[in-house]
Amino acid sequence: MNGTRGSAERHSLRGAIDRPALLAIRDVFNDEEPLAAATLDDFLNPTALEVRFEDGLCDADSCRLDIQWTVQGDYKIHYTDTLNVNLRWGKHPHGGDYIHVTGLEHYHPPPDAPSDPNDVEGSCIQQSPDLLVARAVLKLWRTAYHADTLKPLNLGRNPP
Repeated sequence: MNGTRGSAERHSLRGAIDRPALLAIRDVFNDEEPLAAATLDDFLNPTALEVRFEDGLCDADSCRLDIQWTVQGDYKIHYTDTLNVNLRWGKHPHGGDYIHVTGLEHYHPPPDAPSDPNDVEGSCIQQSPDLLVARAVLKLWRTAYHADTLKPLNLGRNPP
């Protein structure tokens, strides 16, 4: 086994995709954010929830969140926009590679969501229930949207 594959396995989500959790998260975005439309990639056997926003952060014309959630409570929430800005919130094992992260919750900052151990930060989202995480991400997005800056995306208090 080469080092790259071993590293990827240490950074994997544990467990099968949790369809009920994705449906609940979908409802949070559809019910609470007028700029968002959330849909499962496959209604019966989803691998991800896609949340499309009619506007993006800062100068982006639009953006998208791709959300994966497992039955083990692991998740990846990836933001990308029309300006090619990327960031991610995650909760899953990382093999201790992220030296600034004490638990499983972590944040890959913009503009390119790096995975370099020196760049990944602890996440301000420390709650675990799917609905609280969804609302936290939505609040962080909305705060950054109104502030017209990416800086608030990992500055919320727990829960944001």
